[in-house]
Amino acid sequence: MRVSWVSRVLSWVAAALVGGVYGIAGTIAHSVMWGPIPVGLIVAAIACAAILVAVRALTHDRGAAVAAGLGMIGMLVLISGVGPGGSVVVPDSLSGQIWTYLVAGIVLLVIAWPSFSRVPVRTVAPAAQEPERHES
Repeated sequence: MRVSWVSRVLSWVAAALVGGVYGIAGTIAHSVMWGPIPVGLIVAAIACAAILVAVRALTHDRGAAVAAGLGMIGMLVLISGVGPGGSVVVPDSLSGQIWTYLVAGIVLLVIAWPSFSRVPVRTVAPAAQEPERHES
C-alpha cells in the first residue's frame, strides 16, 4: 500500500512532537538519584529508547524515527541552556554530560539499525527422503 506524502509528513510532525515531549521529560528527570543509583538517567534513557523503537517499528519509516530523534535532541538543546531566571536544567556535571551523549547515541543507534523486513529470506528446501521399505 502506498502512503501519500501528506500523511507521511504529518506522521513526521507527530513523531517530532512526541520525541520533543520525551526529550523534555527525560531532560528534566535525568538528574533524579536514589542514593548512589541514577534512577532518572536509567528510566529516561529506557523511555527515550522505547519511544524511538516504537516509532520506527510502527511507522516502518526511518524518517519518522529521525523526526522523533530530532525532536528529542532539539528539546534537550533548547532547555539545557541557562533559563531567563538563571536556572539550569542540565548542569555541567557528569550526569548532564552522560545524558547529552546518551540521547544522541540512542537516536543514532535506532536510526542506523538495519531494517530486517527488507532483507530477503533465504529458505532451504527440505531434503528428499527415501521411501521406507517394509520387509514382509
